[in-house]
Amino acid sequence: MLTTLDGKIITEHWRNEPWGKDYDGLFEKYHETFESEAWILGRVSLEKDFSGGVQPEPVEPEQPIKREPFIGDPNAKSFAIAVDRHGKLGWDSNQTGGDHIIELLTEDVSDAYLNYLQKRKISYLFAGKQELDFKLALEQLARLFPIKTLMLEGGGHLNGSFLNEGLIDELSLLLIPVADGTAQTTSLFEVGKHLTKRPASLFKLEEVKQAEAGTLWMRYRIETAGSDNT
Repeated sequence: MLTTLDGKIITEHWRNEPWGKDYDGLFEKYHETFESEAWILGRVSLEKDFSGGVQPEPVEPEQPIKREPFIGDPNAKSFAIAVDRHGKLGWDSNQTGGDHIIELLTEDVSDAYLNYLQKRKISYLFAGKQELDFKLALEQLARLFPIKTLMLEGGGHLNGSFLNEGLIDELSLLLIPVADGTAQTTSLFEVGKHLTKRPASLFKLEEVKQAEAGTLWMRYRIETAGSDNT
């Protein structure tokens, strides 16, 4: 993740400043230093930066669709996982940036949306009836796909949900010398009010380096979390 000095992860409030371009591409550059088979992102971020504003075109299927995993490309080796509880994302392909898309859904998604994904050969799985169980999601991803390492890349509420469930092993953080100061801007970890808040988590600093434009790159391992690590 990349944050400002005050822990904010949204760049819109400062990226158009004359110096904002100094931090363009930092996230992507350090993302590439990690080896992983998959990355996961929340719906809002995907809609804004990856799906290109495509709107879904659901069509009712001739028969009801069972709530069981669907694998759109059994030969895929790298994956982009979309957290899309109720099936709102639109896609013009079954991949983004060369990574096969896996939609992470709840069982109350419509048959029409599942039919839409199947016709585009976009994989999907279910991890809960109305709310997502991320432990269950990770178990299925490891069992159904060749995924051993998963990169969690936001947003803040998704990060907070994983942290709250003890599902984070390591944190790679780019701290840029910018103070956002905007009220109500999303921060690095935010636990939703609908969740039972677990105890705070303690991280152990493993490495720190100075990067471009006064940025610090810090890597942490988790010491204690709300539940056992997986």
